Amino acid sequence: MAIAPPPDSQSNHQHQAAAATSSEDTAGGENNQTRRWTLADFDVGKPLGRGKFGHVYAAREKRSNHVVALKVLFKNQLQQSQVEHQLRREVEIQSHLRHPNILRLYGYFYDQKRVYLILEYAAKGELYKELQRCKYFSERRAATYVASLARALIYCHGKHVIHRDIKPENLLIGAQGELKIADFGWSVHTFNRRRTMCGTLDYLPPEMVESVEHDASVDIWSLGVLCYEFLYGVPPFEAMEHSDTYRRIVQVDLKFPPKPIISASAKDLISQMLVKDSFKRLPLHKVLEHPWIIQNADPSGVYKA
Repeated sequence: MAIAPPPDSQSNHQHQAAAATSSEDTAGGENNQTRRWTLADFDVGKPLGRGKFGHVYAAREKRSNHVVALKVLFKNQLQQSQVEHQLRREVEIQSHLRHPNILRLYGYFYDQKRVYLILEYAAKGELYKELQRCKYFSERRAATYVASLARALIYCHGKHVIHRDIKPENLLIGAQGELKIADFGWSVHTFNRRRTMCGTLDYLPPEMVESVEHDASVDIWSLGVLCYEFLYGVPPFEAMEHSDTYRRIVQVDLKFPPKPIISASAKDLISQMLVKDSFKRLPLHKVLEHPWIIQNADPSGVYKA
């Protein structure tokens, strides 16, 4: 791996470290409850991506040679956008989740200017780019991904975590081709219904558009939108103007184009998830039992081209 440290890495000796948040199977392969990380613990390599508040780099933990993704966030940008609380919530939630289809957050540390998140490295990169490259996915591939996400969301909901922003940009592909939920920026740990409007416009459920209370079933809606986008290459309620997208969502103006040709069974599943009344949406365990999933999804959870 070519080593290219991020800006200001010469000030390593000034770096304060915060306790890593997980205790097993970590970047350093040791109990992280007592581990203190600093940038000096890592060889930092190629950039993997750029986000609103910083960059993500491939990195190698020196003692274990474990390859991770190092997300570098700039404190001033977090403060200007008033999202420090959101970041703390994201770290708290993601660090406690253990599921093969959820990206691990091993720990974090910080210095005067930056916050560093130590994340699992997803070798095959962003699903969004793969969908752009393919334009749309086959039914077998889409079903395998939808089933994987349904299992991950069942796990999250069992821990009272609502994701609230399932979309291609927040999904990564692991070394074996497995899908991983990678961004918990809008997630919330809750036992109650919520009112906050959050997430991404094309994926917003009617209850968020109308600013009424919502619960974990928002993730069922988003999974339905995602399934549609996997199969057709565009989200179902896309429109030229935001106001038209809002209107189409509230009215559940769901249309299936003639091309590409999609099975009636796939359309049936999507139609059962994209229901305005959140209580009538197909529960996630029923999604896994749907004939389209059973017939098309790879039982291993990994799409094999």
